[in-house]
Amino acid sequence: MIELLVSILILAGALFTFIGALGLLRLPDFYTRLHAPTKATTLGVGSLLLASALWFSTRGTGLSLHEPLVTLFLFITAPVSAHLLAKAALHLRLKSLAALPDEPDRLRGDSGWEPPA
Repeated sequence: MIELLVSILILAGALFTFIGALGLLRLPDFYTRLHAPTKATTLGVGSLLLASALWFSTRGTGLSLHEPLVTLFLFITAPVSAHLLAKAALHLRLKSLAALPDEPDRLRGDSGWEPPA
């Protein structure tokens, strides 16, 4: 039974990791390329680490703590690094499919919204 669960987690992790890598390769601009690996690959590696923790914890050696620590490190560092990369790209004014947030035409459009004074 545990073999089936571990196999499903490994396949799910491989699928998420593949989707993240494919998104990195195929998406059109920096911001969407940044989004694909940080979301999908984090889920993929998390699933693979969960499968590893289940497998080695049920093999009689006791609870495996390496995998939860690596997962915690991954879930903390991936969003922080993605945020810093996005802020650097905004600072460098890299081309994007969406308008930059500080463009005055977009802020004073037909929505009726005015920036705070």
